[in-house]
Amino acid sequence: MKGNRLKSRLSEHQWFFRNHNAPLCWSIGCPNPMKLLLVEDNFMLRKSILKGLRGAGYVVDIAADGENALWHAMNNEYDVILLDLMLPVLDGLSVLRKLRLGGAPTHVLILSAKTTVSDRILGLNAGADDYLTKPFSFDELLARIAALVRRKYANKDPEIVIEHLRVDTLSQRVWREGEEIQLTPREYTLLEYMAMRKGETVSRSDAWEHLYDLLDTTTSNVIDVYVGFLRRKIDLPGKPSLIRTIRGRGYALGMMS
Repeated sequence: MKGNRLKSRLSEHQWFFRNHNAPLCWSIGCPNPMKLLLVEDNFMLRKSILKGLRGAGYVVDIAADGENALWHAMNNEYDVILLDLMLPVLDGLSVLRKLRLGGAPTHVLILSAKTTVSDRILGLNAGADDYLTKPFSFDELLARIAALVRRKYANKDPEIVIEHLRVDTLSQRVWREGEEIQLTPREYTLLEYMAMRKGETVSRSDAWEHLYDLLDTTTSNVIDVYVGFLRRKIDLPGKPSLIRTIRGRGYALGMMS
């Protein structure tokens, strides 16, 4: 009997690892600069999803109840919030409505066991950008997150071209004048984030917040180090750097938008 309960518990919390090919590289850090907030009250499910997202290279903060989720969302910038609906303290729909009333533009993807059409309509009308019912394919979750990120940066094409540089955000590969260049995961992470915001000034603190989670102890000065690494790899000899220093503000990739 005990063995059957354990089997049922495992299947309930590990369903999304079935039939997907998410990159399992949390030991080395896959390159992906985007920052997510995962809101899920079930500990085992939250732990499993968190492991999968970090394995896919995302920087992830977590919240286990609606009140904590609201605090995180109002005090930090996230590219996408993954929001369960049945939460303690404050339910997910209330969190969503408060975010939208407060003017928060962050894309919200609801992850819920509520599967009826009326449930989905209610969530979308409350301000969600997408709705995915449990159980789901982890590949589909990653694809929906990537689509929301592209929507945020108004970039439907996964390939970004900046002068002589080409960045493929799907394959996470980079070419300089048609020749592929090799970047470390952290170098690619920074480059893709700046490419998503090409022409815009990216502050050191903003870049740091998208590269590291809240528990990391590094400082924003590390961004200067990685900008130097990138310049040596992506710039053409004798030409001005693609990464411009904006004195007192940060860096910008390419010409000003």
